[in-house]
Formats: sequence, C-alpha cells, structure tokens
Amino acid sequence: MPKLEGKTAIVTGASRGIGAEISRLFAAEGARVICAARTVNEGDHPLEGSLSKTIADIQEAGGEATPVAVNISLPEDCERLVEETRSIYGPVDVLVNNAALTYYLPIKDFPINRWMRSWAVNFHAPFILSQLVLGDMIERGSGSIVNISSGSAVGPGRGPYTTPPNNGTCYGAEKAALERFSQGLAQEVYEYGISVSAVAPSLVVPTPGTVFHNLVEGMDDPRGEPPELLAQATLLLASEPADKVTGRVCYSQQILLEFGWIDEGRGWGVDDTRGPGSGYSQM
Repeated sequence: MPKLEGKTAIVTGASRGIGAEISRLFAAEGARVICAARTVNEGDHPLEGSLSKTIADIQEAGGEATPVAVNISLPEDCERLVEETRSIYGPVDVLVNNAALTYYLPIKDFPINRWMRSWAVNFHAPFILSQLVLGDMIERGSGSIVNISSGSAVGPGRGPYTTPPNNGTCYGAEKAALERFSQGLAQEVYEYGISVSAVAPSLVVPTPGTVFHNLVEGMDDPRGEPPELLAQATLLLASEPADKVTGRVCYSQQILLEFGWIDEGRGWGVDDTRGPGSGYSQM
C-alpha cells in the first residue's frame, strides 16, 4: 500500500529542485499534493522549473496534484494557501516547509529588506503555515510537519579562522532556528499525535538554485546528493509512526540508513569526521 494513500499534503517551493522531487514522490505514494511556489510557468523565473512542469510530471505518472501560486513571505498568502488546500482536498495531513530564499552576502553589506524577506520565507512562513495546519491535525489526532534544513545550520565554530567565509551567516542562522523550532513544536504537539521533524541533505543537492549560487559545479556534480534521497527522507519522516520520528533533527542519508531504506551513505550524519550533527557549531 502506498505510504501516503489518501493523505493531503502541502509542499512549498515545489516549482523546482528538492520541492519538485518531494512533490513527485509524495504523489507517487498516494498523496493529493498541493504544490506551492511563486513560479507558475517556465520563463517566469530566471531559473529552470515551474509549477506547471511539476504538475505535468505528476499527472503524467498518474498522480494527483494541484498548483497554488503564492508568495509565502506574505502572511496573507500563507493563509490563502491553507484555505485553498482545504477547499480543494480537505484537511491537511502533511506539511513540508521546503521553500527557501537565500542571499550569500557578508553581514556588513546585507540590505535590510533582503534580510527581512529571507527570514520571512525561511523561518516565519514555516511558523505561520504550521500554526495554520495544526487545527486540522489536532482535531484528527494525527499529522506530520517536516521542515527542510541544511548543513549550513552548523556554524564555523570559534576562531582563529584560516578559511574564507562563505557569507552564509543569514541562511545558517535561519536553518539553526528552524531546527530548534521543529524540536520545540514537536514537544508541544506530541500529546495530539502529531510529528514534527527537520531533515537536511547529507551533501549539497544539485538544483538550479545551488548551481546558481556556485555551491555545486553543475546538475550532474558527482560530489552532490541526488534530490531523490532527500525526498525519500522526507517521505520517511512524513509516513513513519510519530513516536519513531517526532523531534528528530537529522540528515537524509543518516535516517535512511537507520530505517533501512538505503544500504550505504556518505556525507553529514554518515561520516563521523564531518561534524557533530545538525544545529550545532563546530566546537
């Protein structure tokens, strides 16, 4: 039986990259997927990918999905997204907060409006959307919220510093906050049978966005992690019993290995030499 048969799921940032891959996998596993993003058609955004393409892929494979064009940096659009989901498919069973807006700039040069917008997308929207869907989940005594994090949540540790900064302080702080939020919310809603977790890729995932920011050398960079692995990890966290996954702050290949969904892995959370785990600076 498909792992999400009959479930209604919202996936943000579903027009390309990781969000599109999660949407396709969830639909293949029986979910009715609301694919949320700003980019509706190819060419509307400089980067490749669109809601139209994601929906076409899902429908061609026999899945069920509907696009909702929203700007989740706006609270009113977050409210509209959940309202439209309920009107189309009913109460929300699964929320995946995946959308991200990133600027790699040094703090001394960071425009305040970009800082505020980035936090609105990467941290405030997950809070607002989580709050909005909790009513459905509490009433039904079940539900899953999965927040997509990043290895950037691990800070560079204390000085002296011998390597140049990557100017990812803003993004790293947002993801560290998202991980702490995930675990705190997990504790708050545990009594209602709702799971909340956070997962980061074990390695940088080649996507149009990570290629644009020069985090990988191309979509076929062999040093990266295929988006399918993070999608599988998200599915695991959204479908396993709450007691097994709630409050988990983990890496994709780490948790896939633990549950036996893959046989081998590499990168953060797998190789002990790579760091102590999500949400902590190197000490």
